[in-house]
Amino acid sequence: MFASRFTLALALAASLLAGCARRHNATIPTAKSEPVAAPAPVVASTAARDLTDVLTEELNLTGDQRRKVRAVFTNTAEQANAAKQRLGNNRPALLTELKRINTASDQELQTILTVTQYKQLKAKQRQVQAQMQARKAQ
Repeated sequence: MFASRFTLALALAASLLAGCARRHNATIPTAKSEPVAAPAPVVASTAARDLTDVLTEELNLTGDQRRKVRAVFTNTAEQANAAKQRLGNNRPALLTELKRINTASDQELQTILTVTQYKQLKAKQRQVQAQMQARKAQ
């Protein structure tokens, strides 16, 4: 169970931090039959919690680090969701915004984690990205 949870969390980390997370825009018809964007799903806090739990075990985070990392992940997911809603049809602008969000969150993580923890995080991100690319190639 830990292995599957770990794999899922690392895949989620790669998605969040690499800007690959995607959501489908749903519309809700109103009485006037005008489409209205559906509210964003409440996945940011759940994803941030799960990812933080895994990193706490893998990187041996302290209580203070855990709280700060969770806040960074929650903020990153919320910003990515907002950017998707705002720029969903403008793919170049969306990708630029997601890169900016990811760079900012990466810089925050670098200040929270020790040098060794940060290197471990980056190695795991590269590993998951390579696995995702290998699956796409098949």
